[in-house]
Amino acid sequence: MAERPVFIPVSGSQELVKEIFFNLTWNPGFAPVQKKKNVMALHEAAARSGWTSLLEISSKSEEKLGQHLSAFHLKVRAENLGEIKLECAFQGSKVFEKGGPYTDLYLVDPKDAKRDPRLQESGRLTGFRFKDFSFALEPKTIFYDWLYVNAIYPHREWLERLYKYVGFTDIEFNPSKSVNCQARSCALFVSLMKNNLLHQAVASPQVFTDLISRYDYHPQLRNGNGQDAFF
Repeated sequence: MAERPVFIPVSGSQELVKEIFFNLTWNPGFAPVQKKKNVMALHEAAARSGWTSLLEISSKSEEKLGQHLSAFHLKVRAENLGEIKLECAFQGSKVFEKGGPYTDLYLVDPKDAKRDPRLQESGRLTGFRFKDFSFALEPKTIFYDWLYVNAIYPHREWLERLYKYVGFTDIEFNPSKSVNCQARSCALFVSLMKNNLLHQAVASPQVFTDLISRYDYHPQLRNGNGQDAFF
């Protein structure tokens, strides 16, 4: 058995995003067919509780929309570099006690950026720095969410089709090992749209941080620590 969340965008609430966890029988293995079985099992578990019409946000999604909204597919704009992969922006912007940000990671393959040994050898994570703005570690997920929301903001009118989904999942996300999740960030984007906060949110990193800080928006940690969850 495994426990995985569904992220529900909410309107008129301090939560912005509701996280609901469901138990499912886990299909082990790294083959795509196994991942897709787990997506189906999670969606079926949610449906039994009345949560239907979910969209998987990952490369394992059965829908092109979900695949295109994967963080490994999305790009953000970096000064002097043009558009770079979101995952590279996230990993390359980490600041540690003994080094960083390692901005050379902006231009490598996303998988290589995530596996760069310096991210494990530079001591404790202290924050993020991107476009001359420093992001603290609180609120948790703030930098990842900011990257994600800004990456898909230009497509906001086209993405109104996300309204037809009650919630979002990411089968690759393990809440006992990670904090940042593309499905949560997608749900936040939809919530900001529904609450007429989206244009304000993308005004600047500081405005985004201040806005999110006013709400009861935070991940439901499952591992009891959270330091390793940023990796």
